[in-house]
Amino acid sequence: MPAFNQRIAAELEERKQKGLTRRVNVLSGANNSSFQSDARRYVNFSSNDYLGLATDADVVASWHKGLDLYGAGSGASPLVTGYSPAHQLLEETLCEWLGYERAILFVSGFSANQAVLFSLLDKTDLLVQDRLNHASLMEAGSLSPASMKRFKHNDVEHLEKLIDGTKSSLVVTEGVFSMDGDKAPLDSIHQRCRAAKSWLMVDDAHGIGVLGENGEGSCSAVGIKPELLVVTFGKAFGLSGAAVMCSEETGDYLAQFARHHVYSTAMPPAQAYALASTAKLIQEQNWRREKLLELQSVFDDELRNLDGFVQTETPIKPLICGEAETAMNLARSLKEKGFWVTAIRPPTVPAGSARLRVTLTAKHTCDEVKLLGQEICRALG
Repeated sequence: MPAFNQRIAAELEERKQKGLTRRVNVLSGANNSSFQSDARRYVNFSSNDYLGLATDADVVASWHKGLDLYGAGSGASPLVTGYSPAHQLLEETLCEWLGYERAILFVSGFSANQAVLFSLLDKTDLLVQDRLNHASLMEAGSLSPASMKRFKHNDVEHLEKLIDGTKSSLVVTEGVFSMDGDKAPLDSIHQRCRAAKSWLMVDDAHGIGVLGENGEGSCSAVGIKPELLVVTFGKAFGLSGAAVMCSEETGDYLAQFARHHVYSTAMPPAQAYALASTAKLIQEQNWRREKLLELQSVFDDELRNLDGFVQTETPIKPLICGEAETAMNLARSLKEKGFWVTAIRPPTVPAGSARLRVTLTAKHTCDEVKLLGQEICRALG
């Protein structure tokens, strides 16, 4: 048997024995607050569609209009023929909203993060990352030519010790951490970066749209402006793609040297058109954020006395179970009651910290959240 076959078989079997095998489920209507699977209906508590915009009639209508105006695909990379008035409109909308000179568009948050680190850093630079940053950032950092150090999660004092004032340094953190739902101490991190003349990059995938007075995200909520802000469209926007917000000069640099931008087919113009419309809805419809706050309060009231409960100020609600088998059993128990909640296991989270990752959306009802909390308590009681 060829070496690849042996390796594939062995690693699949090892993952199976550890109870870590992942499966793809065909879910009808999974971008909504409830969906159907195997002829049964489930309330969906695993979606990142925090504001409930993925199926919003206005968002769908704007995509339809974009299709009528621009057709289905972009046809090429942005620097060839793939850049349309719809892309320009989206960039201008984001810049006006978030207060940056440039917005460079990417087809995913993963590619945006990697594009920045691969193109910006060289072997004389220092990259300092929060230990719990997303896999896209960690992988890009380890493969970049820069020296990479990791600071303890949200530990500003440890960060300060790692920054080397003699090197060009880039500090990278998430605004809201996807597995824990906690927020980075961005104001303190920003102060340390300014003192050390370092640049700050914030991946605000889970903060944009949810935090801030009009959904401007984690940085605006604490009154800072990092040199690089990554906003993604696959969570609160309800669509997909990403943008890197930056200065005019940095935008020119990324457009020239970020290979994920230069050599990838641009996002469909109809999608860009829909995203520009969605950005307006996010700013105008504060009731969506108010609804999330109400649901978060209901959830916290139901579970606050339960072992493993973690209080957060975001729609991401982790329930720490410890072992992977415990998390999987709890997820199965909830599924039997009609609640779809994903169990998160190593290697996505550290060993011994397997969890349920409950996510709330503006389309949930208070009764649904309350019933979920009661079922969790019953299953663990």
